[in-house]
Amino acid sequence: MVMVILSAAVAVAWRPALAHHGAAAYDVTKTATVKGTVTRWLWSNPHCLLFVDSTDDSGQVSHWILETQNPLSMTNMGWAGDSFKPGDKVTVTATPAKNGQTIGLVIDAWQANGHVLHARNIIVDEHPPADAAPKQ
Repeated sequence: MVMVILSAAVAVAWRPALAHHGAAAYDVTKTATVKGTVTRWLWSNPHCLLFVDSTDDSGQVSHWILETQNPLSMTNMGWAGDSFKPGDKVTVTATPAKNGQTIGLVIDAWQANGHVLHARNIIVDEHPPADAAPKQ
């Protein structure tokens, strides 16, 4: 009986974590390209965050918050705590928010020197476009 209650308690406790990683907030059918200047690179758990100011042709500035996975996962993909510094120019492709807010999940990031950092975006990876070739 104790094991049943303990199992139920663990299942209830993990439920918010599973919901947190859902795709409900993001439009998995679209990508956004953000070109701008890094204002902050937050290398921390549970997710790293890249803050980018992007200016459109009319001079309007958008403040983007672009999310990646945790530092350990990002390290395994070649990212580091010093991958970005305030003032760096960057271009990022991301899965955008459905509600139009300037937030997204990083797919790829191009540093000013042309080096590309890939981020395994679990939402995009699990929901490929309908016209995408099947993985072999």
